[in-house]
Amino acid sequence: MGNLLQSLPKTIHASVILAFLLFLGLHFFGDGFAFDRLFWSWLFRYFHVLAGVMWIGLLWYLNFVQIPSMPKIPDEHKPAISKVIAPNVLFWFRWAAFFTIVTGLIVATLNGYVHQALMLGIGSGFGKNTAIGIGMWLGIIMAYNVWFVIWPNQKRALGIVESSPEEKAKSARTAMLFSRTNTLLSLPMLLSMVAAQNLY
Repeated sequence: MGNLLQSLPKTIHASVILAFLLFLGLHFFGDGFAFDRLFWSWLFRYFHVLAGVMWIGLLWYLNFVQIPSMPKIPDEHKPAISKVIAPNVLFWFRWAAFFTIVTGLIVATLNGYVHQALMLGIGSGFGKNTAIGIGMWLGIIMAYNVWFVIWPNQKRALGIVESSPEEKAKSARTAMLFSRTNTLLSLPMLLSMVAAQNLY
């Protein structure tokens, strides 16, 4: 067991196997279910939630842990963050954002509300479509910030691409402000998503 838990790939593989066995148990020992549109909607919603947990978890890690801790770290230890940890965090951060948006749009398409939601329920009655639409648009804005503002600025700030000390400082501030913007939008986004599923 210790060998399994000391290796992240082995731990993840075991988790996938456990989830699959649970899925089989629910299918064969429960009432069963058909592999129809409802199944695919459920499956992509599951992927959507997994990606979203990774994305928002890393967003909050950056804003609640890494950014506030950086001024307290001695200069000689900061390269461990900027050269090793931050690039790895940003890899998972940006791809989790991408897959959260893609799987969310697939779920909305499979369930037939993608157009009404993106139109914020205008013309189809306000309510669930408005709530989920607000969440979708906030998520899209946040993902745009990740890929087209935060990541390009972080590449300069972390020295992944060559830039002057002044550009690095400016880029670090821009990345931080847009990361904080995403933190600001995260609670309304999550509220609207949960409201759409549970209040309407």
